[in-house]
Amino acid sequence: MTKEWARAALSHPAFTGISRAHLGGLIEELAGPWTARCESALHERHGGNRRRRPGAGPKHDLVFTDRVLVTLVHLRHQLPHAALAELYGLERSTITRAIGEIRPLLAARGFAVPDRPGLRLHTPADVFAYAAAEGITLRIDGTETQVRRPRAHRPGRRAFVSGKRKQNTMKTTTISDAQGRTLWSGADRPGRMHDQTAMRTEGIAEQLRLHPDVRAEVDEGYRGLANEFPDQISAPPKDLEDVPLTERYGWREMRRRQSSRRICVEHANAEHKQWRPLQRFLGRREHYSATHRAIAGLVSDRAAQRATHRKPSTALVPVTPTTR
Repeated sequence: MTKEWARAALSHPAFTGISRAHLGGLIEELAGPWTARCESALHERHGGNRRRRPGAGPKHDLVFTDRVLVTLVHLRHQLPHAALAELYGLERSTITRAIGEIRPLLAARGFAVPDRPGLRLHTPADVFAYAAAEGITLRIDGTETQVRRPRAHRPGRRAFVSGKRKQNTMKTTTISDAQGRTLWSGADRPGRMHDQTAMRTEGIAEQLRLHPDVRAEVDEGYRGLANEFPDQISAPPKDLEDVPLTERYGWREMRRRQSSRRICVEHANAEHKQWRPLQRFLGRREHYSATHRAIAGLVSDRAAQRATHRKPSTALVPVTPTTR
């Protein structure tokens, strides 16, 4: 099996999870940062500038295009490094090194912005500034991914046990717009931490104070945040007890409408879960954050291409111009 055959097969969208056009743009985008990182590593290793012209010396066993391909295939299907090495006829350590180089570059790309080509969001501050400028109501929700259990007698072993899922998990906060397009995903915390605490430790509550015009829809887990920012955060109405049946029907309708406004962020999380590592992460836990950001950034690229649904104007416009 040749490297050319492996490259042609793995570049199919069924393996990479992205279109060939998207793949070509991604390779072009990452080529510069990868080259700069290699030059920086050589400069640090040699203690000075290069002594030979660029291109001299031993060649890479895996060229840059193939490095991006094996990283995408691993992110999409969580295919073992040994299996990818067998396809290329290389050592497993070569694939591991390639993924370790490309994954941080994908994680650092940020998240695409709908209708704003070339603009990317990297932090919650960027998201709230964008929402304030565009008048967008944000949708915020947390999601969990099962991870490996820490070894016995390790400190903090119980920190990953989720009270809701009764598994060892990592918790992530996702922010989307009204169409379920991912604007940001991060705040990776151990599964035992509450969703609201993860938001506060990431500084999202502070962003609400800095942007009083930004509104957000959340679920029942962020009740405390909704109580603190009642004019900005919309949570499901509290449960009613010992009330007439007619009021109970009204309460159910209010919860249904709030849920229908918020459910789009669940769809954004579902798009992330289509990638195998975010269904159950089998790698080292210290690599989870970079893996999640890399996948969420790739998903946001595709989601940002969906057309924005505009609400039709209710203003009366004459069909023909009036004459005097």
